[in-house]
Amino acid sequence: MDQVNDDVLAAARKVIAVHINYPSRAAQRGRTPAQPSYFLKPSSSLSLSGSAVERPAGCELLGYEGEIALIIGKPARRVSIEDAWSHVEWVTASNDLGVYDLRYADKGSNLRSKGGDGFTPVGPALIPADTVDPAKLRIRTWHNGEVVQDDTTEDLLFPFARLVADLSQLLTLEEGDFILTGTPAGASVARPGDVLEVEVEAADGGRTTGRLTTTVEAGTTAFADFGALPKVDDLQRAEAYGSREAAGLAAVGTALTPELKAKLESVCTATLSSQLRKRGLNNVSIDGLTATRPDRRVVGLARTLRYVPNREDLFKTHGGGFNAQKRAIDSVNEGEILVMEARGEKGTGTIGDILALRAQVRGAAAIITDGGVRDFSAVAAMDMPTYYSNPHPAVLGRRHIPWDTDITIACGGTTVQPGDIIVADSDGILVIPPALAEEVAADSIIQEREETFIAQMVEQGHSVDGLYPLNAEWRTKYEEWEAGKADD
Repeated sequence: MDQVNDDVLAAARKVIAVHINYPSRAAQRGRTPAQPSYFLKPSSSLSLSGSAVERPAGCELLGYEGEIALIIGKPARRVSIEDAWSHVEWVTASNDLGVYDLRYADKGSNLRSKGGDGFTPVGPALIPADTVDPAKLRIRTWHNGEVVQDDTTEDLLFPFARLVADLSQLLTLEEGDFILTGTPAGASVARPGDVLEVEVEAADGGRTTGRLTTTVEAGTTAFADFGALPKVDDLQRAEAYGSREAAGLAAVGTALTPELKAKLESVCTATLSSQLRKRGLNNVSIDGLTATRPDRRVVGLARTLRYVPNREDLFKTHGGGFNAQKRAIDSVNEGEILVMEARGEKGTGTIGDILALRAQVRGAAAIITDGGVRDFSAVAAMDMPTYYSNPHPAVLGRRHIPWDTDITIACGGTTVQPGDIIVADSDGILVIPPALAEEVAADSIIQEREETFIAQMVEQGHSVDGLYPLNAEWRTKYEEWEAGKADD
């Protein structure tokens, strides 16, 4: 069987990669595109099986993605889907490597993150395209000997012939060009010393590429300071590994223990607000909203969802399928509160009865939105409280695109981060930084005990002068009162 060699690499003028093509990957990313989208990798990124790839110095997240590569055999320009496969000469294995540390740098082009030398190993064997059914191929990836990706081409979002035909509408696919056709779920991060292997075979167990092998090495040359430098955050770590759990990150909002939750439930937001103000936090209330259950005091951890103003072309790519709104609803956990940034836009709904019911079934403590609510009567009848600006009959697409989840947002005039502690009651909604929650709760309990004493003294006819707040004389009396309660 023919092998990928230096001549094959030298013949490649273009390396074109598809962003999302496997349903399993689309589900993982929370977005199903209506049309394929692409990016270019330089031909200098190509390398042979058995080569080493360098994780650049200063980078943490070298991602790997096992993919099936197509090699064009004859030029294709404005070809039909029916004719497209005849322009493909070879099928082989590939690994779409990239560093998430530089993903931010090129606004989606992936040039620096995916274009490094050796970042596209291919091979080892070439399978003649005319000997296989492109809808019956299997791809597997091994990370240090463990299978981490295993999928087939049976239900691709965009079959291979469609990719070739689509690309050919605007540009000429030339002999030797590579098309990387997308990766299934299971892609993750490799470290120096790791061994990556990718194999493509006919699903009936026939022809195979053999295993494409790549070893990761540590780079030693630092980036120059005149260009983009590596940087990562937990969002990029979660994307690179596939989930927060896989990245070894704590689940959003693990700071709220049952004991702390009970303390916060025992005090009102008015008291908490005064304690936060003592600590210099004056803008931590979500304002202007109404509660469907004003009788409830709710305490939970924030999960966040951000809407951006609707733009029809972007709604086509982000509004349909398992979009950010549905992803947020379907991942909210027991006791969490989903907080939505809707920019105070009242002219459409941001949540309706079906998705609110799904959140309630999953155990959400509440939903908070500074936008409208659809199906209001049904939402208001639920046991789970919803905090909202107004009822509105329109669907969110009238004014919003569901854009992103578990990021820092603005809601009702304040900033909310995933993992913040939300406390809501009839007085309002507060956002408490987790690092302050224990001391704020403890001091709020003390404050409310003092205020109980003060209220009793006022009922007995005492003036508030010196009593509220307590002066030294009254504080001594309060301490005696408190000691007497302890003896009871």
